Amino acid sequence: MWRPLRFCTRAMLCYSSSACLLSGVTLLLGTMSEHIQLSIALCRIGFYTCLQKLCCMTPPPPRPEYDVVCIGLSGAGKTSLLSRLCNEISDGTVPTSGFSIKAVPFENAILNVKELGDLYKTESMNVNLTPGLCAIQNLRAETIKKYWSRYYQGSQGVVFVLNSAASDEEMEASRSELHLAMQHPQLCTLPFLILANHQDSPTARSVSEIQKYFELQPLARGKRWILAGSTINNMEAVKESLSQLISLLEEKEVLPSRI
Repeated sequence: MWRPLRFCTRAMLCYSSSACLLSGVTLLLGTMSEHIQLSIALCRIGFYTCLQKLCCMTPPPPRPEYDVVCIGLSGAGKTSLLSRLCNEISDGTVPTSGFSIKAVPFENAILNVKELGDLYKTESMNVNLTPGLCAIQNLRAETIKKYWSRYYQGSQGVVFVLNSAASDEEMEASRSELHLAMQHPQLCTLPFLILANHQDSPTARSVSEIQKYFELQPLARGKRWILAGSTINNMEAVKESLSQLISLLEEKEVLPSRI
């Protein structure tokens, strides 16, 4: 009589233990499943976030653009410098007739340089021309010069290029034109970059000599200006000078002149 009872008791205990074990396994599997699902969800969120940043990334803010006028006597090297700045072939460069506009990119800004060419008298510079052709060019220069103010409109800065190896006559003409530009109503308040070009020439005047000859200290008192040497064989120095001009364009207050 007792044996069947013992058997039933053992069967019930085994069944209870099996049920508890099965419940524990089920709970464990459920917990693991929840962790796996949570991990997958987090991975999805991270993936979609990265994808959104890559695909929907906002473009960088546009670089500011400044309109700059480039002037100087014929033969000073304006066209060659601008061509090299724009990575154009400068061999056999033809002097600019009228004007041309080139966009010169920098890391923090873009300079839209309007070069004015064929605007100055050329008696001493065109030694190979006949007197008749030279007279025609000079007449054309004087005619175009009447419209300078139209080219100046909208300018935010000035680049004046001079030939530091020029003759005394040409140097005096360049000095006169720079003085007129600095006193022009549309340019007198703008920052000036004065490039003493052809510094690699044996006959070139030094930057300090040009500063003294052009009387820049009394002339440009209270103005924003930079005087720097330049040569087509050292464009990094030219870019550095233009970067300084950009800094002047960005400044709101008038700072002392610098060399």
